[in-house]
Amino acid sequence: MAKFEIIMPKMGESIIEATITKWLKVEGDVLEEDDAIVEIATDKVDSEIPSPVEGTLVKTLFKEGDVVPVGEVIAYVETEGDDDASDAPAEESADVAIPGIEELKEKPVAEVKQETTKAAAEPQTYDDATRFYSPLVKSIAKAENISVAELESIAGSGKDGRVTKKDILSYVESRQPGQAPVAAQAAPKAQSKEMPKMNLPEVRTESGDQIVEMDRMRKMIADHMVMSKQVSPHVTSFIDVDVTNVVNWRNKTKDSFFKREGEKLTFTPIFIHAAARALKEYPQVNASVDGYNIIYRKNINIGMATALPNGNLIVPVIKNVDEKSLLGVVKSVNNLANRARTNALSPDEISGGTFTMTNFGTFDSLTGTPIINQPQVAILGVGGIRKQPVVMETSQGDVIAIRHIMILSLAYDHRIVDGALGGMYIKKVKEILEGWDTNLEI
Repeated sequence: MAKFEIIMPKMGESIIEATITKWLKVEGDVLEEDDAIVEIATDKVDSEIPSPVEGTLVKTLFKEGDVVPVGEVIAYVETEGDDDASDAPAEESADVAIPGIEELKEKPVAEVKQETTKAAAEPQTYDDATRFYSPLVKSIAKAENISVAELESIAGSGKDGRVTKKDILSYVESRQPGQAPVAAQAAPKAQSKEMPKMNLPEVRTESGDQIVEMDRMRKMIADHMVMSKQVSPHVTSFIDVDVTNVVNWRNKTKDSFFKREGEKLTFTPIFIHAAARALKEYPQVNASVDGYNIIYRKNINIGMATALPNGNLIVPVIKNVDEKSLLGVVKSVNNLANRARTNALSPDEISGGTFTMTNFGTFDSLTGTPIINQPQVAILGVGGIRKQPVVMETSQGDVIAIRHIMILSLAYDHRIVDGALGGMYIKKVKEILEGWDTNLEI
């Protein structure tokens, strides 16, 4: 018999702990692979932790209501035999029965080093993966030198597409000998100096002032915003856009769309759709900075800043926006926004963003200077739409017409996005919106 550790998983960017809300299994229960063991919650999402192995739940280490740090062991599952896990932490153990591992151990050190040089170039932490992986799956991936990108490419047969032990072992067996990881070899990170500590101003209170401690979500937002301003030199460009065609098209379409689909047609998915099309032409804006390395993202995953009823903010992410039709974007936006407001998003739905859009116009603001959502390098701000007199050129000369005008703002990281690139990107979004087809069928 062997004991397998159930670990509190990483639940998304900036999440460092979670609350155990309900144990779905009790000590002594027999578990199948992928059985949900416990419900957990953060200030952003609720989720379940599945069992990555078959066995018996022999020990739970926390009670309902306890707050547990990410990476902490919360329970033990006893499994048959000793090939699935050891008493050592699952993340660190390489003693998993995997085809090819015993042969690898018997090879000379120099030969092993030569075969794994490329794989070793990328640290096998798996913490930044966009999907949830059980400790056993990550242990097998680590032992087989499977990179994060390679692991992400494996199709999962478990619940919600989760990669199971069977999936990864099947992949290992079909993998060609000496096959290099999918991810390209990364250059070493540049050594950076420690950020200087800030001297916070003294804040005095007066009679009648009310002092309320921030909730955990607001603390994380505050820390993330300060970090972003320290890390990225922010520059913001502005441009006004004539969205009369967009407004007229939406007014003509929204009622029939609601009758057919039972959903509202808002401006937000239109702007996200345009932002994604522009990112296809300017992929340098769909990027991240890692030391002196620039990471150009393959996927276009756009986060949409969403205000919650309690005044906090959450950023659900629409994955692969460029591959969706406008109807698909509308469906995704409505679905994510509705579930965000009821705290029903999964961890995968608030992580993996490569670009963000925030809609100031929702609150009738003309424009704003948004803060970049790290580790992205740009964020698009959309202002309110207002009727304004505009000088227009016609074949008979200039005329003044009433048009629907909106201001776009693009905040970008000046380390890799210069004014020319930022200006070209935001101008492209303008061209897409101003050239909107008023006869478009959705």
